Amino acid sequence: MESLFSVLIGIFFASAIYLMLSKHTVRILLGIAILGNSVNLLLFTAGRITREIPPIIPFDMDGLPAEAANPLPQALILTAIVISFSFFAFLLVLTYRGYQELGTDNTDEMRLAEPEDEPLPPLGY
Repeated sequence: MESLFSVLIGIFFASAIYLMLSKHTVRILLGIAILGNSVNLLLFTAGRITREIPPIIPFDMDGLPAEAANPLPQALILTAIVISFSFFAFLLVLTYRGYQELGTDNTDEMRLAEPEDEPLPPLGY
């Protein structure tokens, strides 16, 4: 099962990188969302995938049984889902606002919308 998830994670990472290298902001946004999901899936797979024994410490033991899934990656994933959703919502609003102001979602055309006569910022201290 882990090998299937490894292939799926590799496909997710490859598609996310391909989308983030695009010139269009909507594709970049989708690539970031897929990258976040692939990292979550990677953490989930690293914590062992099992359904036989839940990650609960029995009353008569001091620790988890060896066959149980690790609960720490599951807790990290829940936190990462909330953070990635809020980050995605912020980028979605930023992309929409950029499209409203500039009338395009192409990053090359957005760069051309910058004023030409404005001086460059200082390059050193």
